[in-house]
Amino acid sequence: MAPPDDAARADLRRHLDGLPLPTHALGRLEEVAGWLAACQARSPARPPAAPRVVLFAAEHGIAAAGVSAFPATETKARLDAVRSGTAPTNSLATVAGADVRVVEVGDGPSGRIDREDALTEAGLQDALAAGVHAADEAVDEGADLLVPGELAVGVSTPVAVLAAALCAREPVAVVGRGSGIDDIAWMRKAATVRDALRRSKAVGRDPEGLLRVVGGADLAALVGFLTQAARRRTPVLLDGAAVCVAALLADARSPGARAWWLAATRDTEPAQALALEVLGLDPLLLLDLRAGAATGALAAVPLVTMAARVAAGS
Repeated sequence: MAPPDDAARADLRRHLDGLPLPTHALGRLEEVAGWLAACQARSPARPPAAPRVVLFAAEHGIAAAGVSAFPATETKARLDAVRSGTAPTNSLATVAGADVRVVEVGDGPSGRIDREDALTEAGLQDALAAGVHAADEAVDEGADLLVPGELAVGVSTPVAVLAAALCAREPVAVVGRGSGIDDIAWMRKAATVRDALRRSKAVGRDPEGLLRVVGGADLAALVGFLTQAARRRTPVLLDGAAVCVAALLADARSPGARAWWLAATRDTEPAQALALEVLGLDPLLLLDLRAGAATGALAAVPLVTMAARVAAGS
């Protein structure tokens, strides 16, 4: 994977050092501006002119196992809200100046991962390809900052399994409260993650194997999207646990891809904190968000714009 342009980053560093300010007076805004300059291969970087949110929608069979505070039908309600423009994602996107696209992936619910594989091999490849296509479409249409997300009920369960499998952790270390589940549901979720984690051992830490056995169509699409965005040299803001764990898989599949990503926020899921630790990414904002659907990353888009403008003096 080709890295961002370190010469542009270094040039911006020299520019900042020449300003009549104390050293590193702009704090992490300097880091953000340097990252954006490297991704754009120009110094100073241009403020993002066309951010795009891409939300991947899929159904998870494990949602029927009582691991979420919401019924499986809530996925469609979330999808309808985004399409009607009434979801929190839409409100934040308006402020951030981003357009919003939804990509439905998968042919019905994925398999119940504590008992069966999430996807067939064909289903996995279709979902990966859908993510690649969404990234290509966005870049070809002029998007210069990508903000991926997901919409599914139950997604935090396969996310926890994937994090545990990739990072050799026990279920209790990665299972969070997700949608706000109570203690009984948490125990049920932890048992589900335990059983799915046992099933995953047959594929070890192979990214595609894990996605097929214990992932889901939306997670596979996110991996394809993140990988292709890096290949297309386009910066990405990472959102919550699902996106960050997908990023962990994408970087394992295409080493070096992580250099094209910036962690926007930290949510309340332990799987996200683990993924960011392994990726070596420090989130810009600590907002304790649980909404998913790119809301955390959208909150950081104006910060990226400010970083670019202050570094350029415009």
